[in-house]
Amino acid sequence: MNPSDQPTAGWFEGREHRLPVRVYYEDTDFTGVVYHASYARYFERGRSDFLRLAGIHHSILLAQADPSAFVVTRLAMDFVKAARIDDALLVRTAYDTVRGPRMFITQSLTRGEDVIARAQVEAACITLDGRPRRPSRELVEALRPLLLPQS
Repeated sequence: MNPSDQPTAGWFEGREHRLPVRVYYEDTDFTGVVYHASYARYFERGRSDFLRLAGIHHSILLAQADPSAFVVTRLAMDFVKAARIDDALLVRTAYDTVRGPRMFITQSLTRGEDVIARAQVEAACITLDGRPRRPSRELVEALRPLLLPQS
């Protein structure tokens, strides 16, 4: 397979991850405007690919002797402008802080210079039976250079 045939996981600019997404028909309502739930999927892709490029893979976390996963415990979205069929958008993701089992994430979706939507996300690291747990030392070390500086 040609490397250019591989799906992109985006890139980092400073501590912000950027992931291009295209609006497809399946993302829209009957008027061609992006359906509100599609924004949550775009933001999820941004968070997942941020972790992937930071060297944190969900499949590896699950396969460890002490497996862990993530759950979203809070998602607050602000819809600023409408995105439409065929738009080229950019998901911008920054993992801000890690406190105990919780991670605080800031995201935005842009079209060119225009902000389409913003999200504040709280995710928690959990055991496979759903109990909160602190992220592994390896996970925190992989994220540390990408987090907000501690004051």
